[in-house]
Amino acid sequence: MADTAVRAAPATSTHERLPLGTKLAFGAGDLGPAIATIIASFFQLFFLTTVAGLPPGLAGTILLVVKIWDSVNDPIIGWLTDRTSTRWGRRRPWLLFGALPFGLLFFLQWVIPPLGTTGLFIYYLLIALLFDTAFTVVNVPYAALTPELTRDYDERTALNSYRFAFSIGGSIVGGILHQVIVGQFPDDPRTGYLISGAVVGALIALPFLWCFAGTRERYEPEPGAEELSLPEQIRYVFSNRPFLFVVGIYLFSWLAVQVTSAVLTFFIVFWLGSVPQFPATVFGLSFSQASDIIPLMLFAVQGSALVFLFVWSAVSRRIGKKAVYMIGSLIWIAVQAFLYFLRPEQLGLAIVLGVIAGAGIATAYLIPWSMMPDVIELDELETGQRREGMFYGFMVLLQKLGLALGLFLVGLALQASGFDQNLAAGQQPESALTTIRLMIGPVPTVILICGMVLTWFYPITREKHAQILAQLAARRAATP
Repeated sequence: MADTAVRAAPATSTHERLPLGTKLAFGAGDLGPAIATIIASFFQLFFLTTVAGLPPGLAGTILLVVKIWDSVNDPIIGWLTDRTSTRWGRRRPWLLFGALPFGLLFFLQWVIPPLGTTGLFIYYLLIALLFDTAFTVVNVPYAALTPELTRDYDERTALNSYRFAFSIGGSIVGGILHQVIVGQFPDDPRTGYLISGAVVGALIALPFLWCFAGTRERYEPEPGAEELSLPEQIRYVFSNRPFLFVVGIYLFSWLAVQVTSAVLTFFIVFWLGSVPQFPATVFGLSFSQASDIIPLMLFAVQGSALVFLFVWSAVSRRIGKKAVYMIGSLIWIAVQAFLYFLRPEQLGLAIVLGVIAGAGIATAYLIPWSMMPDVIELDELETGQRREGMFYGFMVLLQKLGLALGLFLVGLALQASGFDQNLAAGQQPESALTTIRLMIGPVPTVILICGMVLTWFYPITREKHAQILAQLAARRAATP
């Protein structure tokens, strides 16, 4: 066996309950990545083009190049955490020592040095590569920490509920906080983004210290296990057929999220703001310009997703994960399709659609990650090993790949459509406005349909998983 095998009690008889403090500390570990991701999703492409002044194609290319690097560093970090051995455990030391670089490099992404277009491209590419590495250093071991806190399958599900509650809560706080800070400098967005980067950079580093201090890894690798090379580990991971389905489901889900997130700011500012209707009042709230609606939209989407996270978790116990994902995707698709036909004067309807969309988006957070323990148990049954670091490393890679692909596709489409970052709302060419509407409606719809097809054929049902647990229990009982 590889050194990633973990001693575990019979799967059908282990019942453990973790203290509330442990669950809260673990959940807090996803605050930093959630805040960083939501800000990058909604504002990074907008910042690089309209504030820093890079052409959309170059801005999108930066993020795509970073993901090529991601394809290397995520599996490597996962592999290294599987092989780490310290008095603090395998995963937690990475959180302790990676927290400060993670926050600092996030801040440096929002600095605008006095350079030309080529110099800015090189600067943002370098910082993006370094930040992505720092993100991997903290987020991969954090995600892989779940199975090492408890052996209880239901308790792992509870841990993920706390995780995603913090994640969505962090998304709400991060998106609104960033927009509020930037909004204090309407005539100087460079300063607004700089201050926001500094505040958020400090904020996202601290929760990892809480997670480190409040959790304990309880299970260690089996002694004397055979060590497999990194290529061998990767080969075993991708020979797991259900994992390939989860990979596809998660990639399509997250890509739909990121395409929508990346274009939403453009949709609000340049489409909803394309007619002279401001100042405007929506649900009793006054808005002086279209960009002021962004925090309300973020709250509508993420607040709804936070509520439905617990709703879908309860529903899945009755009808299963696959059915929940299919229902959520259908709701989500209906909203995306309707957004294409939304008119600029329908501001109130836009917010209502954001609330409905959150119900579907919640399934993208919950379901693929809830499938991961099934995959890991099957891998243990087939190989006798546990490779949480490798599996979660690839999942984090896909999360960031979805973000980068979304930003790249939106940036490339905007540039091809004639979008001009120097033109205000109401001045963009009709081709650019049509592209923005296509990227927020039909494109995510097609992506989501692909995810639904894979979910339909996902092979691990509730009954299949029960069989896996029973076989694991029988094998462990027969092992001296």
